[in-house]
Amino acid sequence: MEKQTLSLEHNYKAPSNSTDKSPVIIMLHGYGSDENDLFSFAGELPDNYAIISLKAPMTLQPYGNAWYTIYFDSSNGKFGDNDEAIVSRDLILKCIDEIIEKYNIDERNITLLGFSQGTILGFSVALSYPEKIKNVIGLSGYINEDILIKGYLENDFSKLNVYTSHGSTDQVIPVEWGRKTKPFLKKLNINCSYSEFPVGHGVAPENFYEFKEWLLQHS
Repeated sequence: MEKQTLSLEHNYKAPSNSTDKSPVIIMLHGYGSDENDLFSFAGELPDNYAIISLKAPMTLQPYGNAWYTIYFDSSNGKFGDNDEAIVSRDLILKCIDEIIEKYNIDERNITLLGFSQGTILGFSVALSYPEKIKNVIGLSGYINEDILIKGYLENDFSKLNVYTSHGSTDQVIPVEWGRKTKPFLKKLNINCSYSEFPVGHGVAPENFYEFKEWLLQHS
């Protein structure tokens, strides 16, 4: 593992063959976590991929990071700061360009792997700028249409593939929100695979093996 300068702190795992331009998996962690969380998957993912796990820009107390503020004490229920989410969306986009330049990445083969808040950001990047992204793996999240760029419906989504999953007993993000993802994407003619697993707000082992197999089929 090594680190180089990007706009966001990150963990990096080199691909097995670093002589050619490599596909990349860019990991986006959830609220209150950091770049080490999803990176624990790195050793079990296909070794021809470069793997980069980004650290969200907002520091939480007493620990952890976030892509945007969640207002847990709102009288209308918890909701996020969309303006901050849009800033993070564009920061991730900037990091993608930096990653392509610094790590000899195949710009046509970029996969975003997100969990929870990271999934929400992953969808916002991919639907706003589908020319940048080949695959999205979205775990325990949903699509927030309010943080997509204006005019996104005019985008060309023909090369975008999505795998998304949710825990059927998720106590943080209701599974009903996750179930809306596939119908939403179907209207955009985006290839989407959706699965549910009998867990809460987390990733079951079966979930990991399923999205790994999906990735192999869409590499």
